[in-house]
Amino acid sequence: MLLVVARIGRAHGVLGEATIEVRTDQPEDRFQIGTSLITDPANFGPLKIASVRDHNGTLLLGFVGINDRNQVEELRNVLLLSEVDIEDGTNDDDFHLQQLLGCLVVTNEGKELGPVTDVVALPGQNLLAVDYLGREILIPFVKSIVPEVSIKDRKITVLPPEGLLDE
Repeated sequence: MLLVVARIGRAHGVLGEATIEVRTDQPEDRFQIGTSLITDPANFGPLKIASVRDHNGTLLLGFVGINDRNQVEELRNVLLLSEVDIEDGTNDDDFHLQQLLGCLVVTNEGKELGPVTDVVALPGQNLLAVDYLGREILIPFVKSIVPEVSIKDRKITVLPPEGLLDE
């Protein structure tokens, strides 16, 4: 399955390195020198990794053929995608956040709220963006509020906090 593993951020320095917003829990496997990554939009890639380093907790990547700050700035906000193996029969709690997109969100009482349109990554927790009656609601993606996720059934059960569904 092709999944987003990073987003290219701002340029770092003048030699063509980019800051990277990591969206994978295995960066050491995904970002190795010589690895080619598919891009979204596709016309920017594929990009082959020329250098990898950590700078004060920020991942910096250099790409083959990208040699200066201006070229990196043209890549800003481009998504990097990689082929990721998703094994059948894995634990129900093992899934990629992208697999949540499009899943139907229902309350524990069976009321359909709508599909997940985005997963918002925040430092403390992720939020599920759900299209509820034509407006976006954000649901904290924590076990006490989201007790059940069934990727197989494309359904997420939530215990909405008081006031979340108010108009």
